[in-house]
Amino acid sequence: MIPSDIEVVRDVEYGMGGGRPLKMHLLRPKTMPKEAMPVLVWVHGGAWLSGNKESGIGNLVRFVQRGYFGATIEYRLSQEAKFPAQIEDCKCAIRFLRAKARGLNIDPNRIGVWGSSAGGHLVALLGTSGGVKELEGTGGWPEFSSHVNAVCDWFGPSDFLKMKDFPSRLDRTLPTCPEAQLIGGALDANADKAAKANPITYITPDDPPFLIMHGDRDEVVPFNQSELLYAALKKAGVDVTFHPVKGAGHGFGGPDIMNLVTEFFDKHLRPAGPKAQGDKQ
Repeated sequence: MIPSDIEVVRDVEYGMGGGRPLKMHLLRPKTMPKEAMPVLVWVHGGAWLSGNKESGIGNLVRFVQRGYFGATIEYRLSQEAKFPAQIEDCKCAIRFLRAKARGLNIDPNRIGVWGSSAGGHLVALLGTSGGVKELEGTGGWPEFSSHVNAVCDWFGPSDFLKMKDFPSRLDRTLPTCPEAQLIGGALDANADKAAKANPITYITPDDPPFLIMHGDRDEVVPFNQSELLYAALKKAGVDVTFHPVKGAGHGFGGPDIMNLVTEFFDKHLRPAGPKAQGDKQ
């Protein structure tokens, strides 16, 4: 149920991927503020095999009621296109929002991203790969930056080649595991491709602030994946917070969790956050 004070604009085309339109849903207050709004983009999970942009609406509602502009995006799944199609689509979505910032009444220098599982992987990659030209794609709006200003990663993979070393219900040595299907072959036999898909590969000191959250009993994406990402970001000097969720598996929620997410984005996106390098003014 969408609250009466929120407008949802569905299926807005933001770019092209593989010769077809890519779409997002937009959420905004029905009474628009005079000042430009910070933006929060949701990227859905589903092992890069399933899921859709509908899942983000519920998560974004509380933020729109706090004065944010929300977007929940689709991206090409791995049965349609192999990596880097997924991150190319996500980056195109960010560029679109910057390109349309004035008309949408949003601040192009205050864009946060949030996702879970496969979506957590993609938002982490958005955070670490800003300026990596080979991941930008050709979906549209090339004159605008795809940098983001804050990242909330819920239990996303960060280093595919190390996933097999930790307990999981999935066998990462098989070519049928989700990560192998994403890159188009078994992980060990395609180590270079796997490395290119890893958020951890691209970390630099100028990456945006991160909030990482992961259930310590996750049997799908090993908890260690977030430990590795946290350690690498910390070593690089990035502003990063890691919040293990005790007793949680592959998914969690509740007021305490949502309050942490809200506090993080409020700190970095309201009322004024850091500018993304290379942004158009």
